[in-house]
Amino acid sequence: MFGCELHDDSSTRGYNQYGYDGEDFISLDLNTGSWTADNDKAELFIKQWDPNSGKAQYWKNYLKSNCIDQLQKFVSYGRETLERKVPPTASVFQKHSSSPEVVCHATGFFPKAVNITWRKDGEDVNEDVELRETLSNQDGSFQKRSILKVPAEELQKHNYTCVIQHSSLEEELVLNVGERRILSGWRNTFL
Repeated sequence: MFGCELHDDSSTRGYNQYGYDGEDFISLDLNTGSWTADNDKAELFIKQWDPNSGKAQYWKNYLKSNCIDQLQKFVSYGRETLERKVPPTASVFQKHSSSPEVVCHATGFFPKAVNITWRKDGEDVNEDVELRETLSNQDGSFQKRSILKVPAEELQKHNYTCVIQHSSLEEELVLNVGERRILSGWRNTFL
């Protein structure tokens, strides 16, 4: 087993250890650049396996520099991904004008967590709502949809809105079912 660690205070630690038959066998001492044996058989093994300490020096150099450099790259890539925020593009539509289903669709957002709800005249609607699972897009962003089952005459009598909350948005996106508009971040385009 081998690896390296990078701590918050910028200190590092590396290790290279071998086991045999379920027990510790040899380990690398990074301070001296030499192998430490855990028993007599391991002492004999080290003398034959790495007589000039070439392997020990290789691993010492790798664990103190290359391994730490690679770890720092992975950490920075992870930070970029974790901190990335992309607002959703959203739309509200009916498949047919006579259909009792209205779909609110959000796509292109990152990170994955999103909240889609419905309101009727400003009050939350929890009945007759089908919230679909969040799906991945090919570009690494996500999409999600919520379907509201409501008769067409109810849509004409009341003001129904789809509300989308996402960490990339400073305020929630509110789409009015009657206006049929597409919103992306702060821009809106009316259909």
